[in-house]
Amino acid sequence: MDASVVIKTIVWWGFGLGIVFGFIANKTNFCTMGAVSDVVNMGHWGRMRAWLLAIAVAMIGTNVLAYFGYLDLSKTIYTGNSFPWLAYIVGGLCFGVGMTLASGCANRTLVRVGGGNLRSVVVFIYLGFAALMTLRGILGQFRVTVLQAPAVTSQFNHGQTLSALLSGIGGLSSKTLQLALAVVIGLAILIFVFKDKSFRKSLDNNLSGLVVGLLIISGWYLTGHLGFGENPDTLEMTYLGTNSHLAESMSFVAPTAYTLEYWAYWTDASNIVTFGVATIFGVGIGSFLYALFTKSFRWEAFSSAQDMFYHIIGGTLMGFGGVTAMGCTIGQGITGVSTLSLGSFLALASIVAGSAITMKIQYRIMMREA
Repeated sequence: MDASVVIKTIVWWGFGLGIVFGFIANKTNFCTMGAVSDVVNMGHWGRMRAWLLAIAVAMIGTNVLAYFGYLDLSKTIYTGNSFPWLAYIVGGLCFGVGMTLASGCANRTLVRVGGGNLRSVVVFIYLGFAALMTLRGILGQFRVTVLQAPAVTSQFNHGQTLSALLSGIGGLSSKTLQLALAVVIGLAILIFVFKDKSFRKSLDNNLSGLVVGLLIISGWYLTGHLGFGENPDTLEMTYLGTNSHLAESMSFVAPTAYTLEYWAYWTDASNIVTFGVATIFGVGIGSFLYALFTKSFRWEAFSSAQDMFYHIIGGTLMGFGGVTAMGCTIGQGITGVSTLSLGSFLALASIVAGSAITMKIQYRIMMREA
């Protein structure tokens, strides 16, 4: 198939997956920051279990794809030999703090933009600009020379997946071990998720977890299998329709930066829509469609100058942190974790820690003022 046709196919399907994501996330109130807040502040695990369900579904499905040859897990940004542990920790903590200050992570920001939230429009702009500066601008210098410096980067000869770390156990091949680990971990998560009676009765939480997990799997299949083809310029086999030229799935920080770049260089013929950019458009439109159908669309603005300040700082920290940690609560928390990448687990733990600590500090400040 012609490369241009493949790219268009990947982009349009990515746009469709984004629409489904935005629609479902708005309907079910799927939000990682909200899930952490529910646990930390109220001890309620409903939305957290929905998020864990998405992780389990994505993890098992992704590794089934890899086992049957529909996805090469070594060709992703998450599974390389380099393990910049300081970048994962610092980036994850910054993102966790940022999403708490901004009242939601990157995907929640897009969902709220579609619902008419003007605060999230501001967060989107600052998040995207900070991400762009961290990818290619002034913040990128610090990221590369300090947080990803050789002195703080470990090396894994066979990749940084859990199966690579445990290779040789039981004489299993790497593919078989990877799938076995994914199934065992995934089933353990599913048991924890569904042992709660109230969760089993929650249609929205079950729907969001299942659909988001399936969307991650679909993204991997699209870019990792259908998108693998010959580059017409170099005649080399590559992954078409992605910014990294590797297999990708749902992630919302770097694609937000690429979206702003696409708008800024609209007339540049070399500037094209990719899978990631298409999903950004799709999530916003999907959320807008749900708000339109349910008549829940409404304009929301900042309540004060201080409220605006916190959201600006939050968006900036998310942009820097998401690029530095190589993903957000979706990009690392579900997509990355689905590959069993050690870096993804570390980044996810750092994001949750940063968010939880910030919530505790906010609560103490509120109580002191009261």
